[in-house]
Amino acid sequence: MLRQLPYLGWWYLRALCGRKASLQSVIFILDRCNLRCRHCSVYELSNPRVKTFGQIRDELEYCYKAGSRYVDFEGGELYLWKDGDKTIDDVIDLAHEIGFWSVTITTNAQLPFDGSHADQVWVSMDGIDSFHDEIRGKGAFARLEKNIAGFRCSEPYGRKLPPVCVNMVINCLNESNVAAALDYVKESPDIDSISLNFHTPFKETEELFLDPARRNEIIDMLIERKRQGYPIMNTVPGLKAMKMVDGRTVCTDRWCWVTNFIFSDGSRSPKCMGFTHGVCDRCGFSMGGEMYSLFHLSPATIVAGLKLRRRV
Repeated sequence: MLRQLPYLGWWYLRALCGRKASLQSVIFILDRCNLRCRHCSVYELSNPRVKTFGQIRDELEYCYKAGSRYVDFEGGELYLWKDGDKTIDDVIDLAHEIGFWSVTITTNAQLPFDGSHADQVWVSMDGIDSFHDEIRGKGAFARLEKNIAGFRCSEPYGRKLPPVCVNMVINCLNESNVAAALDYVKESPDIDSISLNFHTPFKETEELFLDPARRNEIIDMLIERKRQGYPIMNTVPGLKAMKMVDGRTVCTDRWCWVTNFIFSDGSRSPKCMGFTHGVCDRCGFSMGGEMYSLFHLSPATIVAGLKLRRRV
C-alpha cells in the first residue's frame, strides 16, 4: 500500500486540477446468468455475449494505460465464464500480471467460488431468506449461504482468503428487511461487511424505486448502525451524500468519471450506465456518494478507500 501512495497522491492532485483520468474500472465479461432477477433482463437474452480471454486482455491493457489501477469483473454470472481451459481465476491472475493493484469480482454465489484468486469477493444479497428469493428466485438464498460457508472452508495453502462482502440494493420489495440484513451480516462468521445501495430506476424497473422520504429514513438508520459498529462498508459522509432533496440525490454525476466501464458488448463509457440512461438525479449507487465525499475531502472516505482496495 505504501508504494501506491505516491501514485494516488499524484492522481488526486491532478483530479483537483481538472484532469479526469479513471482510477478504477468495471469490466463486464459476459451476459449469461443462472438467475432471473426482478431488476435485470440479462436472462431474457437469446444470444448472450461472452468475451474471449484475448478480448479481456485487450480491455485490461486499455484500462491500465488510461490510469486505472483497480478493476472489478462483473457479468452476468462470472462463474459461468470459460474460454477453453480458462476460468475467471485466470482472468484475475491476468489483471494482477498487467499490474492492477487490486482485483474484485461480483457473484450471485449460486455456484461455488472456493479458492478465488480475487482480492475481494462481492456477493449480491438483496435481503435474507424470502426477501432475497422474491427478487432473485426460489432457493437462491439457501444456495448463497451454502457457497459462502463453503468458501470459508476452502483457504488454500499459503494464501489468505479474500474478504467476502455482500452487496444489498434496497428497493420497495426489501426495504423492510434492511435492519434484519444488517443483523445477519454482523452475526455471520462468514461475511466481512455489507455495502448498501438503492435501486436506480432504469427503464422498465421504475416500480422498484423507493420513495425518497423512506430512502432518507433508511440512510439515517444506516448511519446510526454504522456508528454502533455494524460492519457497513459505506462511510457516513458517503451515506449522507446518497440522500435525496426535492426528489434529487445530493451526489451527482460530476465525479463518476473516477470509474470507467466496459460493457459486455465491448462498448466503453467514462461514466456508469446511469449517466447514459439519464437517471443520475435518482442515483442509488453507493459509489456515487463515496466519490462525492472523496472530492469534498472527507478523511473517512479517503481512509476507507485505502483499506477497501488492499491486495490479498
